[in-house]
Amino acid sequence: MSRTAEINRSTRETQVTVALDLDGGEVSTSTEVGFLDHMLELLGRHARLGLTVEASGDLETGAHHTVEDVGIAFGQALDRALGDRAQIRRYGYTAVPMDEALAMCAIDVSGRPLCLFEADLPQVSIAGFDAELAEEFFRAVAASAKLTLHLGVRYGSNAHHMIEACFKAFARALREAVEIDPGESGVPSTKGTLTD
Repeated sequence: MSRTAEINRSTRETQVTVALDLDGGEVSTSTEVGFLDHMLELLGRHARLGLTVEASGDLETGAHHTVEDVGIAFGQALDRALGDRAQIRRYGYTAVPMDEALAMCAIDVSGRPLCLFEADLPQVSIAGFDAELAEEFFRAVAASAKLTLHLGVRYGSNAHHMIEACFKAFARALREAVEIDPGESGVPSTKGTLTD
C-alpha cells in the first residue's frame, strides 16, 4: 500500500511543491526561509517521513505567505497520502522538552479540522521567521489535513526553543497517529469514515 502524495500549489504569492511519503525516505527542504527549512527538516526526521519541500514566494513582504502556503500544501499532501485512513492508529500524543521549553501535542486524524495553539511566544523574528508564523503554519496544516490538533508550549523563554519544541512534538505525535496499527483491520471510527 503506497502512502504517498505530491502537491503543487501555485498562487500569485507563492509556488510550493511538497512530496510526502508517510513510511519514510529522504528529507529535503528549500523554502528561501532558513528557519522554516530547519523546522521542516526536523519535522520530517522526527515524524520519520519522506519529505521534499520546494517553495518560492514574495519574501519582500515577509515570510507569512510562504509559511502559510507550505502549511497548506503539506496538509493537503498528508490528507491525500492518508487515503481512507484505514488501519492507522488515528491518535497521537507526546511531550517534548527543548532545553527550558516544554511543548505538548495531541492529534486526532479525525476528518474534523481544528487547531488549538497555545504558546506565549516572545514577539521576535528568527532569521526572517516571525514567531507568530508558527501558529499560522500549524493552523494551515490542520485545516488542510483535516486534523484535530492541540499544540502548545507549557513554559519556555527562548522563542527558538519553544517553536522547535512545537515542531518536534507535532512530528512525534503525527508519527504515532499515522502509523499502521496491526490490530486495526478497517477505519478506526464507529462512523466507518474519517474523511468527512
